[in-house]
Amino acid sequence: MKLGTIPVWDTMNKIPGGIMVVPLFLGVLVNTFAPSSINIGAFTTALFKNGALPLIGVLLFCSGAQINVRSAGMAVYKGSLLTASKVIIGTGFGVLFAKTFGPSTALLGITPLALISALGNNNGGLYTALAAKYGDKSDVGGIAVLSATDGPFFEMALMGAVGVAAIPGKALFATILPILIGMLLGNLDDKIKNFLKPGITISIFFFAFPLGAGLNLRTFIITGIPGIFLALLTLSTGVISYIIYKLLVPKKSRRTCVSGAAVGTTAGNAIATPAAIAAIDPTWLPFAEAATAQVATSIMLTAILCPFLVDFLYKWEQKRGLINNNIPPASTPDEATA
Repeated sequence: MKLGTIPVWDTMNKIPGGIMVVPLFLGVLVNTFAPSSINIGAFTTALFKNGALPLIGVLLFCSGAQINVRSAGMAVYKGSLLTASKVIIGTGFGVLFAKTFGPSTALLGITPLALISALGNNNGGLYTALAAKYGDKSDVGGIAVLSATDGPFFEMALMGAVGVAAIPGKALFATILPILIGMLLGNLDDKIKNFLKPGITISIFFFAFPLGAGLNLRTFIITGIPGIFLALLTLSTGVISYIIYKLLVPKKSRRTCVSGAAVGTTAGNAIATPAAIAAIDPTWLPFAEAATAQVATSIMLTAILCPFLVDFLYKWEQKRGLINNNIPPASTPDEATA
């Protein structure tokens, strides 16, 4: 096979969350078996060992640029509803668990930091694809608001509000400032928005390796089963959001309710949340390694399981004549399967 024709990219994309998972596990393997190879100093160490936080900043900046404040009407309502559902039910559950039982008490082996990091956000790309296939245009437009769950802002805000972490107002503002600047620029100029969009994928690809380089393979072995439980809990936030969507979105304004279930995932950027929280409040540092491993498992499994959940609920609604055919689908059948 000629050099340049090896399908590295395509192979990586066959793995759920592969853009994040593959470099993360490469970092874990290097740190487990050859840690000195990335501790040689200069740009090598700066990028492959210590580069996670600035690259997460790039992610937040580029993600902020994709939040469209001009989205209006039902798209904003649906997006706000699903965002509130994920944050209150998902992050809120993790924060209340930590407040009640303490940061060191595990639920089915899941650390409170992993609960907080995994449950409150969602895979925006997967949501958009599922909403386009099963929902209507306002469901797809809801991603403009759902994008606000990118990054650790809501997690830090709730943790600080209930007193489970010392999150100074200045640090909280410093967390959201890259998002706000990106949002400002992206809404002022669509060309800047489009220019920054690839930065989301690029930054995830790059910061995943140094995050992995802070972990050990032993951690993944120990946290494997709890990571599966975390994925199932995350999937359950999609079931709850489906019910909330069905109760609070008027029938005349929805084609189907299954876009509510499409938020039952953990986004790739959630892999950075434990480290970001521990960087601001060091009391959470002892739990960051296990939480990162558990979140990584949830990212992979929910990317696989959530489409099956959405498809099951859609077929269930079809059999009962609950699809509102007066509202056109977001995409044609050909586009939906593309």
